[in-house]
Amino acid sequence: SGTSYGTCVLHAAPESSVGGPLAAVMDGDKITLDLENRRIDLDVPEQEIARRVEDYCCNDERYHRGYTKLFIDHVTQADKGCDFDFLEGTEVTPEPEIY
Repeated sequence: SGTSYGTCVLHAAPESSVGGPLAAVMDGDKITLDLENRRIDLDVPEQEIARRVEDYCCNDERYHRGYTKLFIDHVTQADKGCDFDFLEGTEVTPEPEIY
């Protein structure tokens, strides 16, 4: 993945494009990573976060058809498996064995 040492965060979900809290993050913001407590905190006042999320517009109406429209409408977030929502089953899928 390009990392060779140290701690890194590879992915956060849900994405800002679906209304996730990442929409509140702006260039220059301080972010605290607390590994022991498994937390990532945006060091911005709650009122400012609420304002940013409210002001964020994530409706992308450029895609009315094709694979991109299908992807936007039906592919789940990374924490849900990045699969088409219409292919989800009811059984639990076991994690694969990694050697």
